Amino acid sequence: MQNDRREIALKKKTTKSFKQMQGDPRDPVLFSFLFVPVVMEEGNRGWSFWICEGEFDLGSLCIQRSLIDLINLLFLVVYFFSLGIAAFRIGYSINRSRNLYWGNIIASVCTAAIGIAYVGVGVWTSYSAEWMTCFIRGLVWVVLSVSLNLQPTKWVAALVRLWLASFLVLISAYNLEIAVNSYSLSVLETISWLMSFLLALYSFTLDRNNLLHLNLASDGLSEPLLSTKSAKQTEFSKAGSFSFVTFSWINPLLRLGNSKPLDLNDMPPVDAEDGALQACQTFLREWDLQGEEKARSSSNLVTYVLAKCYMKELLLTGLYTLLRTLSFGASPILLYSFVSYSYRKEREINMGILLIGFLVVMKLVESLSQRHWFFGSRRLGMRMRSALMAAVFQKQLKLSSQGRRNHSTGEIVNYIAVDAYRLGEFPYWLHLAWSQPLQLILAIVLLFWSVGLGALPGLVPLVICGILNVPFAKMLQHYQSKFMFAQDERQRATSEVLNNMKIIKLQSWEEQFRKAIETLRDAEMKWLGQTQIKKAYGSALYWMAPTFVSAVIFAGTAVMGTAPLDASVIFTILATLRVISEPMRMLPEVLSVMMQAKVSLDRVGMFLLEDEFNEDVKRIPLQDSDLSVEVCNGIFNWVPCTSLPTLDNINLCINRGEKVAICGPVGAGKSSLLCAILGEIPRISGSVHVSGSIAYVAQTSWIQSGTIRDNILFGKPMNMARYKEVIKSCALDKDIETFVHEDLMEIGQRGLNMSGGQKQRIQLARAVYNDADTYLLDDPFSAVDAHTAAILFHDCVMTALEKKTVILVTHQVEFLTKADKILVMENGQVTQAGTYKELLKSGTAFEQLVNAHKSSIIILDSPNQEKQSEMEEVFQDELRPPVKQNNEGEISAKGFSEVQLTEDERREIGDLGLKPYKDYFNVSRGSLLLGLIVCAQSSFVILQTLGTYWLAASVQMHHFTAGVVVGVYAITSATSCLLAYIRSLLAAHLGLKASKAFFSGFMDSVFKAPMLFFDSTPTGRILTRASSDMSILDFDIPYALAFVLSGSIEIAASIIVMVTVTWQVLIVAVPAIIIMLRIQRYYLASARELVRINGTTKAPVMNYAAESLLGVITIRAYAMKERFIKNNLQLIDTDATLFFHTIAALEWVLLRVEVLQIFIIVTSSILLVFVSEGVVTPGFLGLCLSYALTLSSAQVFVTRFYSNLETYIISVERIKQFMHIPPEPAAVLTGRRPPPSWPSEGRIDLENLKVKYRPTAPFVLKGITCTFTAGKKVGVVGRTGSGKTTLLSTLFRLIEPADGRILIDNLDISTIGLKDLRMKLSIIPQEATLFRGSVRSNLDPLGLYTDSAIWEALEKCQLKSTISSLPALLDSPVSDDGENWSAGQRQLFCLGRVLLGKNRILVLDEATASIDSATDAILQRVIRKEFSSCTVITIAHRVPTVTDSDMVMVLSFGELVEYDKPSYLMENKNSAFSNLVAEYWSNYE
Repeated sequence: MQNDRREIALKKKTTKSFKQMQGDPRDPVLFSFLFVPVVMEEGNRGWSFWICEGEFDLGSLCIQRSLIDLINLLFLVVYFFSLGIAAFRIGYSINRSRNLYWGNIIASVCTAAIGIAYVGVGVWTSYSAEWMTCFIRGLVWVVLSVSLNLQPTKWVAALVRLWLASFLVLISAYNLEIAVNSYSLSVLETISWLMSFLLALYSFTLDRNNLLHLNLASDGLSEPLLSTKSAKQTEFSKAGSFSFVTFSWINPLLRLGNSKPLDLNDMPPVDAEDGALQACQTFLREWDLQGEEKARSSSNLVTYVLAKCYMKELLLTGLYTLLRTLSFGASPILLYSFVSYSYRKEREINMGILLIGFLVVMKLVESLSQRHWFFGSRRLGMRMRSALMAAVFQKQLKLSSQGRRNHSTGEIVNYIAVDAYRLGEFPYWLHLAWSQPLQLILAIVLLFWSVGLGALPGLVPLVICGILNVPFAKMLQHYQSKFMFAQDERQRATSEVLNNMKIIKLQSWEEQFRKAIETLRDAEMKWLGQTQIKKAYGSALYWMAPTFVSAVIFAGTAVMGTAPLDASVIFTILATLRVISEPMRMLPEVLSVMMQAKVSLDRVGMFLLEDEFNEDVKRIPLQDSDLSVEVCNGIFNWVPCTSLPTLDNINLCINRGEKVAICGPVGAGKSSLLCAILGEIPRISGSVHVSGSIAYVAQTSWIQSGTIRDNILFGKPMNMARYKEVIKSCALDKDIETFVHEDLMEIGQRGLNMSGGQKQRIQLARAVYNDADTYLLDDPFSAVDAHTAAILFHDCVMTALEKKTVILVTHQVEFLTKADKILVMENGQVTQAGTYKELLKSGTAFEQLVNAHKSSIIILDSPNQEKQSEMEEVFQDELRPPVKQNNEGEISAKGFSEVQLTEDERREIGDLGLKPYKDYFNVSRGSLLLGLIVCAQSSFVILQTLGTYWLAASVQMHHFTAGVVVGVYAITSATSCLLAYIRSLLAAHLGLKASKAFFSGFMDSVFKAPMLFFDSTPTGRILTRASSDMSILDFDIPYALAFVLSGSIEIAASIIVMVTVTWQVLIVAVPAIIIMLRIQRYYLASARELVRINGTTKAPVMNYAAESLLGVITIRAYAMKERFIKNNLQLIDTDATLFFHTIAALEWVLLRVEVLQIFIIVTSSILLVFVSEGVVTPGFLGLCLSYALTLSSAQVFVTRFYSNLETYIISVERIKQFMHIPPEPAAVLTGRRPPPSWPSEGRIDLENLKVKYRPTAPFVLKGITCTFTAGKKVGVVGRTGSGKTTLLSTLFRLIEPADGRILIDNLDISTIGLKDLRMKLSIIPQEATLFRGSVRSNLDPLGLYTDSAIWEALEKCQLKSTISSLPALLDSPVSDDGENWSAGQRQLFCLGRVLLGKNRILVLDEATASIDSATDAILQRVIRKEFSSCTVITIAHRVPTVTDSDMVMVLSFGELVEYDKPSYLMENKNSAFSNLVAEYWSNYE
């Protein structure tokens, strides 16, 4: 009874004392108001209001504790209510095959023990009013122990987590208030508070242990399971609670990385829940449910869908964010408590120990919550990123023709590479968007709690800074938007140049395109400079705001006298302003990032809402119809809104097994008709029926990166016997035999290391192996010579596909005789249909085509005519297809040694030390700027330290007035802010200088690189360096470097300050720092390799997306969408697993660094608490602790940015690799320039010319010696790959001769500059190339000619009528790669270019391969007329194209077989040229 009375008296005294404190500006009531709504735990003051003397006063600790108990009871009731609902709606049972985890058993036992202890206390005090409080608390703890095991649904699990988290936050706030006011806690209260902290941590990983396995009933509540799961558990999925909380699950990977350089095979896969498949399925399922919303608006739709998909994860990471914000915001109160404790004359050791305990708990909560906030947010961002990347890829495979026109290939790749990728950090910034304002509000409340109304004047500069942030953020957003637009334009132009580098080098346009890219880069640098300079202003604002606010608050407090300016007040204000400074710095950036994210999400949303491919073709099972293809009254239009249809009044009936040929002039609609059968072109009216499966061969060959075998199999299982038959029938057997790796030889991007004929035959083999029912072949013979074409027609079309339906678009009239039906097209209509003989009799368009073909065969003389007749008779008598001969063997070994042409991307391995940093400063010449940055930062830290040191010393000296104290502090701080601004400005200029230098050096090296570099390097590798790596140089490296330097100097200053106050801290600090450095070195061994590997995994995702988009019609025709989607998901997961383990490793090292810093902080606080009275004054104690409390955050800041810098600097390595590419010879050699009139004649002498592509490769040209007489027409013939194109590459010096030389007008071309040579040669290349722009810019890229000259050239190359019908005439648009023009029209554009140039030497490299014979004949006449006095070298697959030449060169296996007049060669029956002509005629009857 005596003890009870004493306890009641203590309560009354406590309540009264708090009532008396209402007028004190440091009244804890404000603190209680701040935390009571969001928190929850337990203490030892009464539960009901009558226990608290019947008064409801929120300032009373008794009322506050009772409210906490009441909230616990509410949670308890809601928990049991949720269990009741779950029991009715789902059936669950404990899966006894699973073992309980020891962690769960211990947690449950401890929790139940505390509950029993409370009940025991209640029984013991049953004679007093406390018994009800103890029973209720006991009940709460017992139920909590049950809740750890019984969570039947995810919502109950979420409720338990919320309960535990709320309990922890509320009780922590309550206990902290008790500590601040120097009251003590009972032992049971202390134990229960610590247990609540452990339970809160444990609960967040409880679901990973699967203690209670629930069998969900089929009531509609269960979610569908994924069809595929990870084959094995990962370390992450197996991690227990402690391992998950401390990131120890990544230890095996870090150990491996420390023992050897990591490679991609060492990477564990991501869990199924983090995989792209589940992410995409979840997103698309929710996206499809938003049908009505999609119809109304696309704005914010993607954001809304992502929020619905990941609400649970967002709430969990939000809880981590809240805990971090509250624990970080509470640090000023703890500092106030320590300083107030130091002022006491009689220090209670128990109180000091309690404060140290609070410090440990607060720092642990802050550290763990921040680590899991960062990790959880980025993990969630990875899922969102994967979902959108996969969704965009799937959408591009479903995109309609109009959608593809609305979004270029580069734009779609940007949706994946930029917009979707940006979401990796989006959840982190999203939580910052609400937590930073909350942190600001908490800090302002703390200011009023500290000094009362004296804080009011400080709000004025705070509000001013906040107002300044708004226009600053808008300005920054404007600059960044401009920068992003300029960056997109520059990247698009760079991509276009890299993809078409061969034609640029042949035409010697490097300087022009280099200037174009430099101009775009200058525009980009303008906005980058504005952005970086404005960020320097923002940095100054960040440092100035706390300084001015603190000075104003000190002055306001002194003037108004609302609180004494002692150490506790001063350092509490400074600590609070540190809490304020973070939102002041971050909020403008948060606004900017959120705006960027919104733009990206809306861009992706607009793309996902584009019209999809709607297959209007009705598919019929093969056995249900004898018709393979039927089109009735079909009207089709690529652009449905236009009045003139692409195809009009199409009626087709093609029987099963028929061979149907489609012919007609360029632009007649032949390819469009095949697209109509595929359903690719929008149908306006009519119907299309197709029976069975389809295989499609596009006119422009589409080859995937990978092996030849992969391209042929195209996802089908290997049948070796059939595979060999297909290889043979497509004339690929000889080629494959000569490859070192045979059919496992890797094909480069876009088939860069294959000749045109090889690419065409590979995609033909793909179609044949597919074993479809109907084959659509779009001019497959245009890229091969006549002999190979004959083999393909006889062995492939007529034999291998004998029983198949074949629809063949062709310009080769010679094959039409074998067709069962011929369709003649003109102006989008089928003007004639019938057999070859029927159409000849009709005497219309078809007859004109045939006559044009016949007239192109120049019959040289009577003997030749007789010879022709003899050969025709021979072939007619034999009635057999031509004999196969070696065709591409000699060229296929183009220099490929034992390694593949496209090698794995090279990456640096291991620690390169300071080399990348030296490279960075050497290239940018920024060593002086670096020195100035270090000086500015050192001066800034010294002045900041002196300012706070002055405050600590002056508060002990009463002879200084408040004005002097505040004035000196304000002056030193303001000066330091100026230095901070100078430091940021210097860092910005260093970054800009480095960006300019690296980009300039990189582009110089790339433009001067030889063509072999582009043949062996995928474009994606170069583009990744020009985009993402360059972006890191632009934005990240300069500021990361400045932050590491500044943070390191700040940490050094903090430790020096702590040592000056308590030197004993060195005993712990020195070993801790040594251990920290070892941990960082241990971590960086793996982190570097993770980032380096990650640098090689992003490009394949982008390349695959771009590659798939180019072949989307082929993919859809073969019904291979699912396979491509699956492959894309694997690439995304490979990229994601690197990202996932990179962020996990970073949090691993940061957590351990923080723990070590906490040891230093705790050591310092122990020394300060146990030091004898008077040894350390309150002012210096506040100074020491204020620096100590910021030490861990400063160390984390430095560690994070140092780790980032170590990964960012890899971009310097990667760009540097391409800054030293061995260059091709100089463009201009001063002193060796040819005369302006050179070449005046055009004579070309080849002297023992030997060429090979690599030093270790075999010769491709083997000692060719001959002379091309000036002004003569020379035809170069030979089987596909015999060395014809290589000869021309050598003439243009794309390849340098290994031996021998080429003379033009007696001038050795190797002795002059490349520009001087190439500007004097004209060429129409094998692969026609157009650039994005207009008709005018494509014909005259250098702007040298008038419009009348351009129109004249267009008329000569048969394009005038087409372009005259366009509204914009010469300004009519040309899309990427000229996709809005047919292949034949693109070739005609190239002809137009050379007609404008009129050089003395003209090279036609299979220039008319994609046009019909009639147009070919016209163009040959134009060339003969316009270049009558020029030397014309013609390479052609159509033998008649060169039969009117003055001389014919026949190449075979890289050797000169024959070189003579065609008439002489024709007279010799055994001549190679005679045989070629005979083979050609054998196909024309």
